[in-house]
Amino acid sequence: MISQNAIDMLRKTEIGPRGLFIDGVQAQAASGVTLPVISPIDGRAFTSIADGNAADIDSAVKSARKAFEKGSWSRAAPAFRKKVLTKLAELVEKHVDELAVLGVRDNGTEIGMAYKAEPLSAAGTIRYYAEAIDKVYGEIAPTADNVLGLIHKEPLGVVGVIVPWNFPLMIGAWKIAPALAAGNCVVVKPPEIASLTLLRLAELAAEAGLPAGVLNVVTGRGAVTGEALGLHMDVDAIAFTGSGPVGRRLLEYSARSNLKRVFLELGGKSPNIVFADAPDLKQAAIVSANGIFRNSGQVCVAGSRLLVQSSVYDRFMDELVSATTRLKVGDPLDLTSDVGAVSSSQQLDKNLGFVARAAEEGARLVTGGQRILADTGGSYMAPTIFENVTQGMQLAQEEVFGPVLGVMRFETEEEAVRLANSTVYGLASAVWTANLSTAHRMVRAINAGVVHVNTYGGADITVPLGGVKQSGFGRDKSLHALDKYTDLKTAWIALG
Repeated sequence: MISQNAIDMLRKTEIGPRGLFIDGVQAQAASGVTLPVISPIDGRAFTSIADGNAADIDSAVKSARKAFEKGSWSRAAPAFRKKVLTKLAELVEKHVDELAVLGVRDNGTEIGMAYKAEPLSAAGTIRYYAEAIDKVYGEIAPTADNVLGLIHKEPLGVVGVIVPWNFPLMIGAWKIAPALAAGNCVVVKPPEIASLTLLRLAELAAEAGLPAGVLNVVTGRGAVTGEALGLHMDVDAIAFTGSGPVGRRLLEYSARSNLKRVFLELGGKSPNIVFADAPDLKQAAIVSANGIFRNSGQVCVAGSRLLVQSSVYDRFMDELVSATTRLKVGDPLDLTSDVGAVSSSQQLDKNLGFVARAAEEGARLVTGGQRILADTGGSYMAPTIFENVTQGMQLAQEEVFGPVLGVMRFETEEEAVRLANSTVYGLASAVWTANLSTAHRMVRAINAGVVHVNTYGGADITVPLGGVKQSGFGRDKSLHALDKYTDLKTAWIALG
């Protein structure tokens, strides 16, 4: 783990203006315009990024297409691709302190979480897919003796990757690593408020030996660069994590352009269900608090709806409030902080709008509900709990993406299932029970891509992450992710 001394040294590092990364080198935006990078830690700009536009996206896509057709990566021996990606993983680990602090300065995630969830996780993901490259085979079909049927797996071509600001390096790696492992070339559109670590990743990839044009990064506003990537006629697929409205637009862009494949992970309103026979109510409360309040609730799988069985409701709420009020919100580059900053002042205002609406609709504020540490100039919010939340309230239906928890009571297992499935989302969920039969029934009954049992979070790269309903249909992680970035080609050979 990084030391406080190392953090304090790195936080003072001057970061010069960052350009785009196209065809293996940094470049300025075609317009010459830049965007300030404002840290949510103190509200101050500490560098700038290029404000890319459609012309820059076109340059990046052309670079990627040229590299793909050249074949120095797409047709390279699997052993070569494995060697380069393994070297990239090693370089990410070598620069783990730098990347962790850089990311925290950019988006405000507490360093204790960011260190593991961002560079260390990204390195592990890259290494996982590097190791998989030479272990994924095509197939031979069962045919008559005079025919040979072969099923080849081929890269798609140029893949566009659009990632959110909460964990840009981790989520970026979930998409970039399997896309590269399969032999594709990639154009990344990072979030405009958290682009720095992905720009640095591209530099490290070049250092690792990735050929020019195979990995490109175009920064800028999503409404401009994201739209240009989605509409580009020479992009074969888009892998996206973000909001539902943007996901819908990407599907529209696909229909308006070349019918590119679009893989969407669109967030959730995940139910965290505590039965009376939970093995350890105190531990469940601690984990539940962390499951919604770490990274200021800015986690797509956050357990933002808490359902508690009535017979243990009061006891559990006492434990939950105790666990919540013990969390220290503060400077995310202070190792003693449990919760860091909200990513931006705009997101903080949105969170507070949800708080006001919940109170108006009749929910009862238990703790939190306000901005704190305003004198720092940064964006900080107290962990917030509402109870008496009903199914029709905004807080029970819409994703806040902030440190705001809505609590509901239930009596029976059937009622818990009904409440759990009562939103348009279906990304993650959790069940706390000592009864194995209850656990299995709930795993089957809950409409979600992930069901945790007696835990919340922690699933590693070996299992897929994705949702159902309006949480989207893109699966990141595991060997299954490779399927998104490969085409199947049939060879039907008459043997005579």
